[in-house]
Amino acid sequence: MNRPLVTLVNPNLVHPPITPYALDILTTSLEAAGFEVDVVDLTLVRDRWRHTVATYFGEHRPVLVGMTFRNTDTIYPQEQRVFLDSHRDIVREVQRWTTAPIVGGGVGFSSMPFALVDWFGIDYGVKGPGEMTLVELATMLANDDSPAKVPGLIINLGRGDVRQIPHRTQLTADGRVDLVNRSTPYLRRSGRPDKVDNLAYYERGGLGNILTKNGCTYACAHCVEPDAKGNRFARRAEAAVVDEMELLTAQGVHDLHTTDSEFNLNIAHSKAVLREIVRRKRTDRSSPLHDLRLWIYVQPAPFDEEYAALLAEAGCAGINVAPDHVRDDVLNGWKVTGRGTRFYGYADVQRLCDLATQYGMLTMVEALLGMPGETAETMHDCVDGLLALDATVVGFTLGLRAFPYSPLGRDLAARSGGTRAVPGLQSNTATAPILLSTLEQCHSRVEYERQFMFDPMGGFRPVYYFSPALPEGARNTRSGDRWLTSLELLWEWVPLHDRPRVMLPTAPGLTPEDNNYADNPFLLRLTELGYKGAFWSHWPLRAEIMGGTVPA
Repeated sequence: MNRPLVTLVNPNLVHPPITPYALDILTTSLEAAGFEVDVVDLTLVRDRWRHTVATYFGEHRPVLVGMTFRNTDTIYPQEQRVFLDSHRDIVREVQRWTTAPIVGGGVGFSSMPFALVDWFGIDYGVKGPGEMTLVELATMLANDDSPAKVPGLIINLGRGDVRQIPHRTQLTADGRVDLVNRSTPYLRRSGRPDKVDNLAYYERGGLGNILTKNGCTYACAHCVEPDAKGNRFARRAEAAVVDEMELLTAQGVHDLHTTDSEFNLNIAHSKAVLREIVRRKRTDRSSPLHDLRLWIYVQPAPFDEEYAALLAEAGCAGINVAPDHVRDDVLNGWKVTGRGTRFYGYADVQRLCDLATQYGMLTMVEALLGMPGETAETMHDCVDGLLALDATVVGFTLGLRAFPYSPLGRDLAARSGGTRAVPGLQSNTATAPILLSTLEQCHSRVEYERQFMFDPMGGFRPVYYFSPALPEGARNTRSGDRWLTSLELLWEWVPLHDRPRVMLPTAPGLTPEDNNYADNPFLLRLTELGYKGAFWSHWPLRAEIMGGTVPA
């Protein structure tokens, strides 16, 4: 008897390619539940994606099609590039070739799922972890039962009416821990055309990926992850995580980057994962973990010497730390725990960088400039403070993307109230003042979410925030002038001798470099030359690499 077929589609056309980890996670649960699973991965065939879709769906009849939308846009204020138009083109092409219902998911999708179910014109959506929900949905469809019985499923009823089936409990709705497969390794494969090809992504993108826990209990003002993924930590079994690492490194995927919100939050679990890596390396000289190079995202705290030693022995090559600023008065109320309390200071950032250097690990320290309260003085202090650190690379982002359910997004909507233009709101494609209404003022979640991405006429208008207390400059003729003036100040404040290790925002015609991610010339050159690992680790040698004089 043939097993019911579920087809998973990756519509991301941006390069360098990022492994669609979500599809491995979904495949693991669907196969365990008795389904046949095919992956139609369009990233690696982006120049012939229409032919790929037509060929596949001309020959296969799935009961369900799942599509993962990792990003809605670049989120970079200097770029403001939206991906939704190419995603919708792919959705429509799939709908042209199959009558199977389509369900959307992914972290970008989960930041505005009701609006995207409506705008894409798809049947269903899943907010947050999808492995349990997708199995239930596929089971219902395979048995000709009603999808309306699937807890948490978002259903498109047509004509802008998009509703969510209630979760079994409020704790599940908010934390989503029960929606994550925490006990088994996720199946990671290479070389199979019907599955995610992890080695191909590694060879073309320089990194693999690994998840040790899902969700986040913190409440940082700009962040979507507690809402999009869940506001509790869903900790995966340490042995399952390390089994997966061994599986990938045995396939030749040696550089793995954590996809946790932050690897060191819930540090006891993080240390347990590292101890399991260390234990296997010590007891088995043939373990492929000896080839592991781990790259991690962390917050400045908690981070102690025991943690640094464990990281180094486990094979950590580099640490991306996000203090976001150095001034307490700017960080207060912004970088906070779920209870609203600050959890680190500048001294913690200094200690982390010193420990990383002591234990032979590279560091990337990132700032987010332009939050409420930012002035030229606070921004200058942040530049000076981060440049004083013993960090391999220092990066600055100027301005922040506002999302519907981030604390910042909700606050901006409350301040605007649908009638007032809040100082600091900006979009390069805005043709009128940006007015945001609260969820309570809107007729539906579709309407509430749409206003953060679309203007009233339906055109793309992603919303950004940029502190109005920053200097306007001499031009002051349009909303982007304050951003350009601050950008010029950043380039002025970074000394020439520090420029090689600093990633600054860029603007066409103003600066010679480009530090966005999507189709970035430097990143594409790295992958062309065979470089591996986090791209920032090669940033100080970018001039030589672009000139072709430094081989991988």
